Amino acid sequence: MPKNQRSRGIALIIVLLVMIVLGILAGRFAYSMKVETTLARKAIYDPELEWIGRSGVELARYILGVGSVGLDASYDALNQKWAGGTGTNTILADIPMDNFQLGNGSFSLKIIDLDRKFNINAADPILLEGALGLVGVAPEFIPTIVDSIQDWRDPDDNNRLSGAETSDYLSNPNPGYPSYRAKNGPIDDITELLLIRGITPAMFWGSSGGGSSSAMPRSRQLMQSRFEEPVYYTGLANLFTPLSSRLVNINTASATTLQVIPQIDENVAAAIVTARAGPDGVEGNEDDTPFRSPDEIAYRVPGFNPQIAGQVAQFFTVRSFIFEVHVQAQAGGQQREFIAIVRRNDPRNIQVLSFYWR
Repeated sequence: MPKNQRSRGIALIIVLLVMIVLGILAGRFAYSMKVETTLARKAIYDPELEWIGRSGVELARYILGVGSVGLDASYDALNQKWAGGTGTNTILADIPMDNFQLGNGSFSLKIIDLDRKFNINAADPILLEGALGLVGVAPEFIPTIVDSIQDWRDPDDNNRLSGAETSDYLSNPNPGYPSYRAKNGPIDDITELLLIRGITPAMFWGSSGGGSSSAMPRSRQLMQSRFEEPVYYTGLANLFTPLSSRLVNINTASATTLQVIPQIDENVAAAIVTARAGPDGVEGNEDDTPFRSPDEIAYRVPGFNPQIAGQVAQFFTVRSFIFEVHVQAQAGGQQREFIAIVRRNDPRNIQVLSFYWR
């Protein structure tokens, strides 16, 4: 090849390389500008989103306060306004909880009572054993988990028979896992259970990853082979919370949660839900018949043994006091979820315990 043709070829290659490099730089610059523009747009709407979120929490406080006055003041149930029900005709009936327009944005509101679950800090060994059996934990692992939960909560470093304390967690034999100290105090966040000896993510969330609304019947649990891979049809996160009162609201607890109590099996739990759902069998509407007292389970629930009604009723209440408020805020094409934990001390005192977003 002649020398001048070789030179032109090299020059062409150099030009192509320069064009490629410039194209890459231009692309990276355009991407960076897009990211900066997106961040700037979000920053502009951040204050507005926050105030929309706070406004949603204030509306929830108003609903919880007003809804606890009047005919429904003696109980809390799923047909009431705060729960998204349609069964009560009050001054709250015309207040929307979805797509509530506010300024240049809007929000949707969801209120969940935490008293539909058992308080993990108040759960005794009987409740813990019942919950673990309901989750589907093999019987040979239950004593270790029950004792370890109690060791985590108690103020000392003295091991129970099958439990675990700071010395056990500091000498963690699993490579790649950090060592840590036992809490030796009340559980503040339910995810602390994942730090406790014997509890796996599948036990915590349920095998489906997010838990399940229905648990495996105990008869099927007993038939499950020990050689099969464990299947957890519900998770501890669905049954416990660290923020509720010591009693569970029988009007809002799921059929799964009701079965934590040893005297209540899947049939009795289903009968309780049916009794409070009213004639149409659907909860959350005008024909619901909530329990006005836990003592009503003795004569309103078919198949329930009246002789143990008093033993079971001591676990229940018909009121809820602590609620989790979810506010889905939207403004300028941006959206953010805000979460608040509130405590209803009385109709005029709805206390915000925490407020955060994700």
